[in-house]
Amino acid sequence: MSWTKYQLFLAGLMLITGSINTLSAKWADLFSAKGCHSDPEHQFSHPFVQAVGMFLGEFSCLAVFYILLCHDRRRPEPKMNPGQSFNPLLFLPPAMCDMMGTSIMYVALNMTSASSFQMLRGAVIIFTGLLSVAFLRRHLAASQWLGIVITILGLVIVGLSDLFSGHQDDTRKLSDVITGDLLIIIAQIIVAVQMVLEEKFVYKHDVHPLRAVGTEGLFGFFILSLLLIPMYFIIVGDFSNNPRHVLEDALDAFCQIGHQPLILLALLGNTVSIAFFNFAGISVTKEISATTRMVLDSLRTLIIWVVSLGLGWEQFHGLQVLGFLVLLLGTALYNGLHRPLLTRIPFCARMVNVQEESNPGERESLLNDQS
Repeated sequence: MSWTKYQLFLAGLMLITGSINTLSAKWADLFSAKGCHSDPEHQFSHPFVQAVGMFLGEFSCLAVFYILLCHDRRRPEPKMNPGQSFNPLLFLPPAMCDMMGTSIMYVALNMTSASSFQMLRGAVIIFTGLLSVAFLRRHLAASQWLGIVITILGLVIVGLSDLFSGHQDDTRKLSDVITGDLLIIIAQIIVAVQMVLEEKFVYKHDVHPLRAVGTEGLFGFFILSLLLIPMYFIIVGDFSNNPRHVLEDALDAFCQIGHQPLILLALLGNTVSIAFFNFAGISVTKEISATTRMVLDSLRTLIIWVVSLGLGWEQFHGLQVLGFLVLLLGTALYNGLHRPLLTRIPFCARMVNVQEESNPGERESLLNDQS
């Protein structure tokens, strides 16, 4: 079955905006500019300000939801299902997880490469799988367990690639690269908790996906914006790269943007792209399939890696290619991409059918990657 023009547009939109989201965030990290008062020129290192911008993009999905809903209601026969009414506070726990996970990942992105950042985020399937077994009482298939093991192997290979590249790269400290990679893994544990909370307490209320993303963005934007105030006074020493060595200096960020307007362009690219990426991802799942969404997300990692190499942001390492391929295999097995191939083999087809019949309530795993 061939794709329609609209389906091709959605797939392209998801691929492009998803790539822009990570690349624009990394681009902002590469700028140096003067800060407030007499501060000398220094690197733009404001992960929590970037996270606020990302949540603003998610928050805008709420506006998109109501625009689409109003447009649909003007039709003679409305087709859009707005979902049932719900208590918005249901989204507070997953929004807190989203806020912590996203903030940690932006801190990590400042320390490691954009391609490693994107690849290591594949660790989320490990923790999602384990937590779904423990708290959702889900039974994982043998192929899913194998996918988790292969994903762990892929993460080790990518980590070794960063270790070797850190010895050769004079622009970044090896300790920063290792810390960044570990922070990404830690963030994936929090993201996995978020997914389990959403599935256990939120999805049963039949909430429209755009409304769900927008509501979490609403909580994340306002709470993290308020937290920027105490962060301005919390001294963290050398862990922070801003002149005052505080957890986050939002005023310094605005001063740097004033001296280097291209930083604002990078931040806007991150904010706008996350809104379109969420819309496109949800639409791809609805119009095509969740499997297609997973494949496009893997292609996004490849695009980010190729663009980073082309722009000279990082060097080519063969181990990273191997790590990417192993991670791709692990993710494909976990999400069941091997099943359409196995159904063409008579004996394997019977095994797949038996497995599906033994787990009738198990829905297809969908990793809702929002940044």
